[in-house]
Amino acid sequence: MVSIQGGASLAKSLFPLVGAEGITTLRLSIGTLILFVIFRPWRMRFAAGSRLPLLIYGLSLGAMNYLFYLSLRTVPLGIAVALEFTGPLAVAMFSSRRAVDFIWVALAMVGLWFLLPLGHDMGSIDPLGAACALGAGACWAVYIIFGQKAGGDHGPGTVAVGSLIAALVFCPIGAWQTGSALLNLDILPLALAVAILSTALPYSLEIIALPKIPARTFGTLMSLEPAMAALSGMIFLNEHLNGIQWLALAAIIMASMGSTLTIKPKPQIEQLS
Repeated sequence: MVSIQGGASLAKSLFPLVGAEGITTLRLSIGTLILFVIFRPWRMRFAAGSRLPLLIYGLSLGAMNYLFYLSLRTVPLGIAVALEFTGPLAVAMFSSRRAVDFIWVALAMVGLWFLLPLGHDMGSIDPLGAACALGAGACWAVYIIFGQKAGGDHGPGTVAVGSLIAALVFCPIGAWQTGSALLNLDILPLALAVAILSTALPYSLEIIALPKIPARTFGTLMSLEPAMAALSGMIFLNEHLNGIQWLALAAIIMASMGSTLTIKPKPQIEQLS
């Protein structure tokens, strides 16, 4: 979380040079090269029945990155991550349908409601940017679900293959939208840092963790993500939250932790895990 939110702040600072689409292209392409060197996925074997989860995992990874960076063009980092966080929060919520879960749903909705205005000088939240952040959240939910399946079938090398799938689909789109700005060699060192912080390091750690821990545990640990994003935006991007917004972030964190901690595991799932 520390790595990926630091990388997000650095990426947003590069938007004036190459745009959100260009950063997506650089992050995916460089990150994929790094992951290939680390995991050497060409040695992996892919059974026919395991290819679809891997494909969906890769597509969701690419779409999540692309939509999230699009949202950052007009939405502050802390708010974008809070909206995106509805994805993993939904994964936790749908794992149980008991009455207590309505408390966490209500708490999350209250937090999101009060989080939307970020200071009096920031104006209203751009609807398209908010929609992109929510779309990234939906992709994040798919990423968690299919990451567990793909990672369990193929191990840590899954992240390299998934990143390659994402790069093959979204890098051409980003390159076409960005144009010659991608040829600026001066931004390569910063782009390399973004790729390491936002792709190579966090996704490697996540794909190792996902097959080893239940989705509820992953969701609980990820509950701090909006707070990490808000802190990163405050430190690196000068995006400050007032007391109401910090309370709203706390409500979202409490909703996620509460929902995952009060889930009653299903026996059949526990036996298979």
